[in-house]
Amino acid sequence: MREGGGQVTGEEDAGVLVGGDAYGGVKLPPTRPRRPIKSAKARRRNVLVAGFLSTGILVTTGVVWATPRQIGTVDAGVSPPSAHGAENILMVGIDKRDDLTRQQQNQLKLGREAGQRTDTMMVIHLSEDHKRVTVVSLPRDTWTTIPGKGDHKINSAYQFGGPKLTKQAVEAATGLQINRYIEVNILGFIDVVDSLGGVTVCTPVPINDPKTGLNLPAGTHQLQGVQALGYARTRATARSDLDRIDRQQQVISALLNRALSADTLANPGKLAAFVNSTLSTVKVDPDDGLLGLATQLRDVSLADVKFADVPLSNVDFRAPTGESAVLWDKQAARDMFARINADQDLAKPATPSPSPKPTNTSIPPQRITLKVKNGTLITGLGARSKAALVAYGFKVPGEPGNTTKKDYKKTVIRYNADREDWAKVVAAAIPGAELNKADVQGVEVILGSDQPKIAKPKATSIPSPKPSVTSTTKTAMENICKQ
Repeated sequence: MREGGGQVTGEEDAGVLVGGDAYGGVKLPPTRPRRPIKSAKARRRNVLVAGFLSTGILVTTGVVWATPRQIGTVDAGVSPPSAHGAENILMVGIDKRDDLTRQQQNQLKLGREAGQRTDTMMVIHLSEDHKRVTVVSLPRDTWTTIPGKGDHKINSAYQFGGPKLTKQAVEAATGLQINRYIEVNILGFIDVVDSLGGVTVCTPVPINDPKTGLNLPAGTHQLQGVQALGYARTRATARSDLDRIDRQQQVISALLNRALSADTLANPGKLAAFVNSTLSTVKVDPDDGLLGLATQLRDVSLADVKFADVPLSNVDFRAPTGESAVLWDKQAARDMFARINADQDLAKPATPSPSPKPTNTSIPPQRITLKVKNGTLITGLGARSKAALVAYGFKVPGEPGNTTKKDYKKTVIRYNADREDWAKVVAAAIPGAELNKADVQGVEVILGSDQPKIAKPKATSIPSPKPSVTSTTKTAMENICKQ
């Protein structure tokens, strides 16, 4: 069994624990009767927490299947959360290579450079009623003011002053008070993915990145640990770090889905491997009271986990130092974090008063994922339509499917009630298509024998240096690839 953070693990053999105490001696197990097996709801809650932890989102002690161990600690100078209120958690992913063998570094194409550097930064907000989780990824190239150090990229705060300065920089940029700090060695993520048997991801565009050794055609893929890490870290697509954030959110959702699957919950060996590999990758605040956090998360499901992006004004900013960086849209970002601080659901309108539906140009196609099905017997219609929709800017993962009924005369855009704004953007790209509200996830296009003519992409539909500043959210369920 892998040891994490230099801690000692124990082995159980015929009722005697070897190496179970601080001195590596032998001690007898306690004579008190074993606790009854946890309920299905309790097991699900603990696995959800461990699933968050494995992707660097949430962490807790007291997972019932884990070998007793102490999670590593790090002092970030956070302000403790109130007993029952909302709270903000800062997760920092650290690229720590010191403990890797040369073979591992060659396999991961990391080079032999030692030391630590921040690779991922996320702010996680747990609502006051403990029923919603909002995850905001902070672009590591964000150009901001580091307290006491001047203007730099936000990920340089860790090099300047470790966890404490990183926490201060995030608080200064977001206006949020950070209540918990989690530091994850992202290279340990490999073992976590492998313990679950891999994860399923889907990319709308091919990825060929010699730097990470990743070469994937467009479509759905089952990835093991090394490939999954490369997928989550590569920047070899059009939007660089912004696309990388989308992929990381997708991998997080896939891991949570796999961790909560019946295949994992019903397999004690797989479950123990997952939890143990997870616990060995993290460090948290001293005396963080994380067991209480597990209790608070007992009612959270995948549908309650929402991802949001920071509104940006410039993704191609040239800093005075000559570095390429990104700038936040100050007012839009300020409004978004103010809503988070007020414990508002970003998926709902900012005010309780009725507000107009977004116009067709309010959401860029690049933020919309579609499912395409051929409702006819016309060969190749699905592939042609997918190509045109991708050219327009939409994300269309996987190969087009086929409907059971083959006599659709008109093309139909089916959408969930929560995605009417997406459906209207799609309708603008497919003139003449019918809009139908249905019990589906997201938006799907069923192609009819009218063989829809996809509109030519407008200039505003092509990826540009200034993405929409509208705050949009996506749930973990919507991130999961459909097979």
